[in-house]
Amino acid sequence: MELTDEIRIAAPKHVVYAALQDPDVLRRCIPGCEELTKTDDNAYEAAIVLKIGPVKARFSGNVVLDTTGGPDAMSLSGQGNGGAAGHAKGGADVTLEEVDGETILRYEAKADIGGKLAQLGSRLIKGTATKLAGMFFKSFGEIVEEARAA
Repeated sequence: MELTDEIRIAAPKHVVYAALQDPDVLRRCIPGCEELTKTDDNAYEAAIVLKIGPVKARFSGNVVLDTTGGPDAMSLSGQGNGGAAGHAKGGADVTLEEVDGETILRYEAKADIGGKLAQLGSRLIKGTATKLAGMFFKSFGEIVEEARAA
């Protein structure tokens, strides 16, 4: 499954880039996130509770950031296990472009799922993934803009 989108954030690129690496900001933006702990410079462990169709599960997993393209781009990869509900792994490439003091954030994400989740059907999974990504980036943009205004 692949997802792509872009959002405009009323903050300079360096502020958006820093927020993408801030575990407190990320914890507040990730739907269902119960815990997000930085384990290394660019690595995190997470616990997330999600309901996808009739399946509700608590996922635990890890995420690794690659910031070698920063502050113009970064990528992340991760994997999670939801026990009997299944597992997921994937990644995303994010690019940041500053235009008139604001930042256009574009992302391309890929994910693979297995277990009970994979049996729900690709339409439900893609719809839920699109909704969750939209919630994340809407919340992320609001948090960054609020912090900038404060």
